[in-house]
Amino acid sequence: MEYDVIIVGGGNAACAAAVSARENGAKKVLLLEKAPKGQRGGNTHFSGAIFRFVFNHVDELDRFVPNAEEEYPGFRAGVPTYPHEAFTDDLMRVTDNKSDPELSKLLIDESYDTTCWMQDVGKHHFELAKSVMGIKVGDKIKWPKGAIVRTVHEGVGLSQQWFKTCEDMGVEIRYEAHVLDLSMDGQGAVRGVKVRGHKGLETIKARAVILGSGGFETNPAWRTHFLGQEWGHAKVRGSNFNYGDGLRMAIDAGAMPWGHWGGCHATPIVASAPDYGRKDLTDKTNRLSYPYGVMINVEGNRWIDEGVDFQAFTYAKYGGLILKQPKSLVYQIFDAKSMHLLEPRYSTSEPFKSDTLEGLVKQLNVDHEQAMKSLKEYNDNCGHGGPFNAAVLDGLHTEGIDPPKTNWAQKLDTPPYVSWPVTGGITFTFGGLKIDKQARVISTGWKPIPGLYTCGEMVGGLFHYNYPLGTGLMSGVVFGRIAGREAAKEAAGGKAKGKPATKSAVKKVAPKKAAAKKPAAKKAPTKKAAKPAKKAVKKK
Repeated sequence: MEYDVIIVGGGNAACAAAVSARENGAKKVLLLEKAPKGQRGGNTHFSGAIFRFVFNHVDELDRFVPNAEEEYPGFRAGVPTYPHEAFTDDLMRVTDNKSDPELSKLLIDESYDTTCWMQDVGKHHFELAKSVMGIKVGDKIKWPKGAIVRTVHEGVGLSQQWFKTCEDMGVEIRYEAHVLDLSMDGQGAVRGVKVRGHKGLETIKARAVILGSGGFETNPAWRTHFLGQEWGHAKVRGSNFNYGDGLRMAIDAGAMPWGHWGGCHATPIVASAPDYGRKDLTDKTNRLSYPYGVMINVEGNRWIDEGVDFQAFTYAKYGGLILKQPKSLVYQIFDAKSMHLLEPRYSTSEPFKSDTLEGLVKQLNVDHEQAMKSLKEYNDNCGHGGPFNAAVLDGLHTEGIDPPKTNWAQKLDTPPYVSWPVTGGITFTFGGLKIDKQARVISTGWKPIPGLYTCGEMVGGLFHYNYPLGTGLMSGVVFGRIAGREAAKEAAGGKAKGKPATKSAVKKVAPKKAAAKKPAAKKAPTKKAAKPAKKAVKKK
């Protein structure tokens, strides 16, 4: 049996590609998931499921969170808009201006419409990510820019709904299907895959193949080779099936490695976290409220500016830097003034606790004398500027010490004092494959490999050194949607079957009374499936 499109992988990007392929006329679509059904979903299951996307008017959020004003009075007046320029600035700032300009434009341009498509075609439901992104200031919730919406039930709900939509649309899904290699014809086009499954080894034919099988974060040999020695024993936050199989087979077929192969997304997690992601814990091992406290290493030293920016723009980098500290261990320390600012995930493990700083430090596996010296130095030199405001870069800073603390530099002077031991957990790797705007994999000869597409964590070039929270999942759906559409087109001989896909109709959801007089949301323009994504508006 020959399929129109085969998708390798079972996470957010792979499922988006499968749905898009069916939507765009591919009749026989096969999704191959290496994991057993009970462990399906890749890293998606373990995610917070936050999506960062452009919106120019608050009205454009109504379709996703129609009850926001009712649940959080003042929401519409307080939430900051997130235009194209803001998303671009955030992405370029945290990646040292190295994000692939063509792919980043496409990601940002398509982000809002693709989220609408998730709702309309993928049948996903959304909510405000209050527990992670909302900051309570007085009796109001303050929201950051861009990344404030997530799918209901977070990564668990995101993964479950993708599989339900795939099944409802007639995508065939095979579990415990370990794809070993690509099958190529005499012309060098990819026309299937070689699989080890319940039937043993078999070659399954297809007119196009989409690789959406993630990075190499589970592979200790590759981690050590590409990322460094300290990554050999790193805890894996998510799936224990991502060994880089898709990357290997694509490179063996002549694909061009692209992007930051020495970089990855790594997160501060509680030191007692398991070696691999546990389905019942999902992302609850994260410890991301460090901007409101201090971090010391086992030598008793503060080692980084905890408040250089909001956690959404530092956590993916700081996780890796923690691994480079002695014993890959640091301690986050807070006093009673900051406890209400800690995200709820901290409650999933017990901290060290004491009514005095000295009593707290004695419980930690650190150089006690040096730790007390570091904390006294911090307390003696913080509190300049301000006033303290957790919802903005408040400028409350230290003076005369190294490292400094740029924002939120309050004294540790109010008992009880608490501390969580933290290490770095790897989420996904940044190194991937070079693709074009049609998600076609480019060879080392600088030409597309016929029949081969990729999406998700396998896309190289978007992220370097760091990444803004909520951008990885958004990228997965944007490029998964494109890959599915273009693969369906190739399977049809270059002409899309069935009715062409268009831009998702932006259905206006009637807001509640508090927002009833606001102007109507702008409708997204239509777009034929056979065309590449719309041209980006030039950056100012």
